[in-house]
Amino acid sequence: MSAATGNQPEHRADILLLSGFLGAGKTTLLKRILAWETNLSETVVLVNEFGDIGVDGALLKDSGSDVIELASGCICCTLSADLHQSLMRIWAQFKPRRILIEASGVADPKSIITVLQDPRIGQHMVLKKVITVLEADIWGARDVFGQLFYNQLEMAHLILLNKIDLMAAEKIPQFLDEIHSVIPDCQVVPTIHCEIDPETLWAQTKPKMPALMPIGFFQPAAPDGTLDSHDIHPGSNEHHSHPAKSINFVMFSFRDSGILDEACFKNFINDLPWELFRVKGTVRFADRLEMLNFVGGKSEWFSWEGEAETRLAFIGWKINKEEILEDLKRCRVETA
Repeated sequence: MSAATGNQPEHRADILLLSGFLGAGKTTLLKRILAWETNLSETVVLVNEFGDIGVDGALLKDSGSDVIELASGCICCTLSADLHQSLMRIWAQFKPRRILIEASGVADPKSIITVLQDPRIGQHMVLKKVITVLEADIWGARDVFGQLFYNQLEMAHLILLNKIDLMAAEKIPQFLDEIHSVIPDCQVVPTIHCEIDPETLWAQTKPKMPALMPIGFFQPAAPDGTLDSHDIHPGSNEHHSHPAKSINFVMFSFRDSGILDEACFKNFINDLPWELFRVKGTVRFADRLEMLNFVGGKSEWFSWEGEAETRLAFIGWKINKEEILEDLKRCRVETA
C-alpha cells in the first residue's frame, strides 16, 4: 500500500477483528479472506503474536497487503497502548479502507474492543464485525476453559465452528444447538479449514450489546480442583490479571540455523506432553524447509520457502520449557 495523499476524501476504515482460541484456525481464515480480494492496496493486516517469534506474519507475507506485527505480548492487555498507537500510525500513513486484526489466541476481545472504542480511534475507523473461530473439539471440552473462552464467543457477530471434519457427524447439529442456546444473537456456521463464502462473512450485522451471563455448564477450575472466583462471575467489570498468566500458560520459542534430524524431530513432536498443546513455525531438515502447525497432539505439515532456519513458537500449560528445549536440541545434526 502506498502512503496516503493529502487530497483523499475523509472516510472511516472498517475493522474486522478475528478472534479464537489457540490453534482454532484464525490465520487460515485470514489467508482465505485475503485470497478473495483482487485489490488489497487499501487493506492493512495487523497480526498479534504472543511471543518473540513472528510466525503468522511470515505466513501472510505474500498476501499483497501490508502486514504489521505486534509481538511479545497480547493486544488485550500488555500491548493495548501499542495497538492504539499502531492504528493511529496506520491511519496517518495509509488511510486504508479496511483493517483486518488477527488477535492472539489468548486475547480477550472485550479488552480489544475497549481500545477500538476510544474516541480518537472512532474518528477514523469503526469496528464492523467480530468473527470468532471455534475449534469443534474445544467446544466439546468447554467446561475447563473459563471466562476468556466464553468472552471470545460472546463478543462475536459470527462464529465459525471449524474442523468439523475431525468430529463425529452426529455431534455437529448437537453443538450448533448448544451454541445457539447460549449465544442466541450470533450466527454460527460449521466449516472445514474456515471455508466460508464472502457473502456470509461480510453480511451486515446488528450492533451487539454484550451482557455476559453465567452459564451452568461452564465450571472453570483451578489446578487444585477448586473453582476460580474470578471466573464464576462473568458479569463483573473488574479488571483481573492477564488471562494467559491466570491459567499458567507458558510461552517460549526456539530459533536455530542448523539442520534437525527429521526422524528425531518427529519423535520429539509425537512425545510432547499433552500440556504442551501448541507448536507453530518453520523446521529446517537436511533437504527442505517445512512449516509445522501442531495443535493438541495433531500435526499439519506443508512445504515452505524462506530463510533456512528453524523458528518455533511453543505454548503450553505449566510445562518445563527447559526440559522441552533440551529434548529438542538433541535433534540437531552435528556438522564436521
